[in-house]
This record gives sequence, structure tokens and C-alpha cells, in this order.
Amino acid sequence: MDASTLRLKCMIHAALMAALTAVGAYIAIPVGPVPIVLQNMFVLLAGLLLGSRWGLVSMGIYVLAGIMGLPVFAGGTGGVGRFFGPTGGYLLTYPAVAYLVGFISEKGGHRVVTDVFAMMAGMALTYAVGVPWLAMVTGMSLTKAVAVGLIPFIPGCFIKVAAAAFIARAMRPLMILSPHSELSRN
Repeated sequence: MDASTLRLKCMIHAALMAALTAVGAYIAIPVGPVPIVLQNMFVLLAGLLLGSRWGLVSMGIYVLAGIMGLPVFAGGTGGVGRFFGPTGGYLLTYPAVAYLVGFISEKGGHRVVTDVFAMMAGMALTYAVGVPWLAMVTGMSLTKAVAVGLIPFIPGCFIKVAAAAFIARAMRPLMILSPHSELSRN
């Protein structure tokens, strides 16, 4: 397969992962100012399946679609205003999280244990930015923000990491950006 065909397929995979992330936003359980959503599992999968570079591109597409007003965020919302609300800090991390997860996974040889570590690091980055942002925009204390923006999500994080590890292991052989893909090394 020539480089331009491979690049096109990678772009299609990045766009599809952005679309799956948008679908994951519609699977939401409102539990306060920050809903429980499935979209962050797709952010992790973007890094694992597309690698650091294309995972970043994919989540950049997702965030840009939301900024442009497409209804891709939780509750079918969009627009730049979402970044100034309680969930803005979480959303802003998505491209960096996909990159980080992909980078750690690539460096670790795509082993399950490395993938789990990469996803935990990605989730930690999301909460390290999202929780203080939540506190800042709502005026609540950092302790209260941790209580409503982190603690309720911990069990779900473990479930999402386990599911993403399983999905990545099953899907990697089918992906164009396998560890041996020429484009994933560029």
C-alpha cells in the first residue's frame, strides 16, 4: 500500500474514532455538574489504536467539531461555551490524553500492562486538569470538586480501562496503524 493510501486510511480511522467519541458522549448519566460518559473510553482507545500522532489528530477533530457547535459533547451539546463550563477542563485534555496514551503504549511495545499504565496516566491527566477547572468555574472548593468531579468516577474509570484494554487487544490486528505500520513511525 502506498504512503498516500495509507495516510488516507489513517485519516478515515481518526475521523471514525472522533465520531465514536461523539457517540460515547450521548451515553451519559447525569450525576451533577459532570456527567458519567462513555466518551473518555474512546479517547483512551484513540491513543491505543491510532497511536500518539493519529490519536492526537482524532481527538483534535473531536474537540474542533465541538468548538464549531456540532452536538458532540455530553447531552448533545456543542459550542465554545462548553469549554467555559464545568466540563471544559476535562474536554480540553482529550487530545493530550490520546497522545499520552498512544506514546506510552508505543514505547511499551503495546503490551497489556503498559496499555493499562498508559490509560491510567491518561485518566490522571484528565482529572488533574478537569477537577481544578471544575472548582474554578463553579466556585466550589477543591475538596468539593474532588468529591463531585473525581470520586464518583473512579469505579467507572477502572471499568473503562479494562474494557478499552480488551477492545484494543482484539482490534489492533485489524488496524492499519499496527506497531509495525510505517506511518505510525513517522
